[in-house]
Amino acid sequence: MLALYARCTTGKRVRALMPMWRLFLGDGTSRTRALHTVRTDSAIGCCMKCLGFVGWSGVGKTTLIEQMVREIVAKGLSVSLIKHTHHDFDLDREGKDSYRYRAAGATEVMLSGAQRWALMREHRDAPPDSLPELLARLTPCNFVLVEGFKTADIPKIEVFRPSLGKPLLHPECASIVAIASDEPVSADVPVLPLNESDRIAAFVLQFFHVI
Repeated sequence: MLALYARCTTGKRVRALMPMWRLFLGDGTSRTRALHTVRTDSAIGCCMKCLGFVGWSGVGKTTLIEQMVREIVAKGLSVSLIKHTHHDFDLDREGKDSYRYRAAGATEVMLSGAQRWALMREHRDAPPDSLPELLARLTPCNFVLVEGFKTADIPKIEVFRPSLGKPLLHPECASIVAIASDEPVSADVPVLPLNESDRIAAFVLQFFHVI
């Protein structure tokens, strides 16, 4: 069992484990996959539940994830996000103090204000962090929603629109546990109505045994 480490808001290190989840299919068979959770003794409860969202560009992943955040937060649960991008990006602006510190060679630069803080880390010549490494950097919460990381071994919902003319990622992506589609599709996993975020949220909470 892979062990990682996270740091809770009190500064205490907590051990992050990858237990197993079991997906029961309609035909009575099952698949077992590793599920990233972070066990903690903080006030949030027993673990962080990690769920991915995958799909072709333009299907509406960001819109659905935004809706899931609202639905889950409305239940009194805390949510964090990890988004993977294939594009180079920079949240900073050239000429700002923080940009100059990074350009000078700083590995990490933290900005702190009254409303929020942000940490920017430069990979330099090091490889990008894996999803488990990124999860270990988060403050413990109830749910971590992940956009991208298609090959990561976490349960995922595929966002699908047949009108785009692209094939389903399922079943080639075996960790997909449900499909959110705006039209009926044939699959051996639950197919959820893409435009009914409350039903998708109910599925997510039931899948993780939160309700």
